[in-house]
Amino acid sequence: MPVAIITGASKGLGRALAEALAARGWDLVLDARTAEVLKETAAALAGHGTRVTALPGDVTDPAHRSELVAAALRLGGVDLLVNNASALGAEPLARLEGLPLDGLRRALEVNVMAALGLVQEALPLLRASEAGTVIAVSSDAAAEAYETWGGYGASKAALDHLAAVLGVEEPGLRVWAVDPGDMATDLYAAAVPDDQDPRPEPAGVVPAFLRLLDERPVSGRYGAPSLLEGR
Repeated sequence: MPVAIITGASKGLGRALAEALAARGWDLVLDARTAEVLKETAAALAGHGTRVTALPGDVTDPAHRSELVAAALRLGGVDLLVNNASALGAEPLARLEGLPLDGLRRALEVNVMAALGLVQEALPLLRASEAGTVIAVSSDAAAEAYETWGGYGASKAALDHLAAVLGVEEPGLRVWAVDPGDMATDLYAAAVPDDQDPRPEPAGVVPAFLRLLDERPVSGRYGAPSLLEGR
């Protein structure tokens, strides 16, 4: 069975994508910082009959990243790496004039440096896979200038660029930066707590990710709404 590593997988988009892959028979290595919620998620996904390894920890910790890849190797390798774990840089979001530099540093460490570190750790196994794939979960804020989204957007823009370069340097892999669009997630609620407008559930955008895995287009940046419209 194919094996996926998904970071930030205890809830939101990470859990929704893990659920869809488990339903398709994928074995999973899941990461999140909240151990109890991750344990509950893993137990639910194991109901699909696949093997699920849940490793709580912080993706900025090199030892934790090594544990994730080692766990995937025990399941058979790494066919898919989803860098989904994200940090905002400030909660709620702040204008650049007041953005805490420690917060920006944290966003860069989680969204960029940890993501690249995990790719580096997993790269030999991804290369060995017949369909090695890396997905960097991006954001519209990486491409557009929105007030208060500067720190988070800058980190996601950097992640997009790393994904684009990785796609050039590793032509045997598929490397996609995917903007999932607006979603009702804890991350968004923390970013803009006063915004009460209804937003789509993460499960609604998962078919866009599955379409990428099924059709395997060239490496590049994709928007989930456009992929869903083309179904």
